[in-house]
Amino acid sequence: MSGLGSPRGPEFHSPDWATAPSPGSSTEPAHRAPRRLPAAALAALAVIGLSAGAGGVAGYAAGRDDDGAEPATAAPPPVGGVPSDLVGAAARVLPGVVSVQVRTASGGGSGSGFVFDDRGHIVTNNHVVAAGGRGGNITVVGSDGKRLNAEVVGTDPSNDIAVLRVDDAGALDRLDLADPRATRVGEPVLAVGSPLGLSGTVTAGIVSALDRPVRLGGTSRQTAVQTDASINPGNSGGPLVNARGEVIGVNTAIATLEGGGSIGIGFAVPIERARQVADSLISRG
Repeated sequence: MSGLGSPRGPEFHSPDWATAPSPGSSTEPAHRAPRRLPAAALAALAVIGLSAGAGGVAGYAAGRDDDGAEPATAAPPPVGGVPSDLVGAAARVLPGVVSVQVRTASGGGSGSGFVFDDRGHIVTNNHVVAAGGRGGNITVVGSDGKRLNAEVVGTDPSNDIAVLRVDDAGALDRLDLADPRATRVGEPVLAVGSPLGLSGTVTAGIVSALDRPVRLGGTSRQTAVQTDASINPGNSGGPLVNARGEVIGVNTAIATLEGGGSIGIGFAVPIERARQVADSLISRG
C-alpha cells in the first residue's frame, strides 16, 4: 500500500492522499495551491479498523422573508446544545448494539455489532471475528450486560462483513435499516459501539462524503460512507445511524496518523451493500 504505511485493520486506499494539503497548510493564504505531502508524512499515515455506533440526523426548520412576510417558525434550540433527535436516536439504538468478544487459547480480539433481524442474526466486521481464527469462542454482550454465545454464520472479507447468530433471539432488539437513497452529505450521525472496551459509547458527527472509494480487506475498490464521528479501536462492526435511529452504514476503518487515534476521517460500509451481503450469508448459512 504505497505511501500510507502498514494498515492495522481493513486495508484502505485513497486516490487523494498524494495531493492533500500538508498539516500546516490551513494557516496559509487561500490563494496558494495545496502542497504535496512530504514522503515522511505520507509514510506515517495508517489505517485502523474499528467498529462504530449509532448515528443520527438532526433535522431543522428554516424560514424565508418574502415582502415582509413572517418567516417560518424555527425549531426551538436544543437543551444544552445537544439536538434532541440525536438523544432520542441514541436511546432507540443502544439496546440493539452489542460488544463482540472473541477468545482463543492464544488471545483474541473485540469489536462491536448490531442486531440485524428478529432471528438472532448480528452484523459485525469480518476482521473482528477473524481474530479468533478457527475454533475461537465468540460472545456478544448486550447493553443490559447479558452475555450470549454466538456462532459465525458466514463472512465476506472483501466487504469486511460478517454475520453471527445467537440462540436467544428475543434477548436483543433489532435495529431499523435506513433507505440508502435518503442519506445526505452534512446530515448528523451517531457512531455507537465499544471503543477501547467502553461498551455503549456514542459519538456524534456528520456524513462527510458518500461513495468514497476505499479498499476494505479485498483487492477491488468499494465505495464507503465517510464520517467525522469519532471512531476508535473497538468500534469495528458497530452501526452508523441517522437521527431516526436507522442504520446507514457499518463502521469499519479510519485514516489516522501513525501512533494516533481518530482524526475525523472514518469509513462505513453503506447499509444497502451490508444488507445484501448479510442476506446472502444468512441464506447460505
